[in-house]
Amino acid sequence: MKLLEGKSALVTGGSRGIGKAIVSKLAEHGANVIFTFVSEGSAASSEKLAADISAQFGTQVMAVRSDISKFEEAEKLVATTIEKFNRLDILVNNAGITKDNLLMRMTEEQWDDVINTNLKGVFSLVKAAQRPMLKQRSGSIINMSSVVGRSGNAGQANYAASKAGLIGFTKSVAMELGSRNIRCNAIAPGFIETEMTETLDENVKKTWIENIPLKRAGSGDDVANAVVFLGSDMSSYISGQTLNVCGAMQTTG
Repeated sequence: MKLLEGKSALVTGGSRGIGKAIVSKLAEHGANVIFTFVSEGSAASSEKLAADISAQFGTQVMAVRSDISKFEEAEKLVATTIEKFNRLDILVNNAGITKDNLLMRMTEEQWDDVINTNLKGVFSLVKAAQRPMLKQRSGSIINMSSVVGRSGNAGQANYAASKAGLIGFTKSVAMELGSRNIRCNAIAPGFIETEMTETLDENVKKTWIENIPLKRAGSGDDVANAVVFLGSDMSSYISGQTLNVCGAMQTTG
């Protein structure tokens, strides 16, 4: 059963890791998808990824280079989606960066870069996307937070602040746009195996996994399945919530 047949989606940061899994899973369930990448060097691989997913699932998938930390690029990205698909049903704000450092060593640039991409970028895209969604009187906005946004983490004050900010932002947007049948939810992944985690020391990964009640790391598909649910009509009465996808790593907050 295809849960997203006839829907169109925009996914930021969709060229690798969790974002790549989200794009693939949305297409598998029938959605047409535009996803973003930021580096010029990623253009060829991102375009190939789009072509491969499109061929596999028979939907339209397109890769677009965009820096969503810039407000005007966010507006252009939404306009491109509307031009391509005539509507925007699902917005997944997945793009994010880390620039970890202890607070005493963290620079203003490290703080600003993370906040501008992880938090301001989401503001910019939601602000742009609300116009066509208001016109449609429907839409699902999904913001990628993190369990770190609920628990905090030493050496990640900038990242944790951005992800905690997303939770408050998500609740506010849900309240503002709910009367127009626009839903807004957040997903808070825990320890998810991606290209980024492959560089971690095996002992570090083992320690993380031992502290997870389900005794395994999550996969990109674990997060992507939650995105499909929140983007589909199966979650039509769910808004303003944060869904932990963490194997019970965190059960409070």
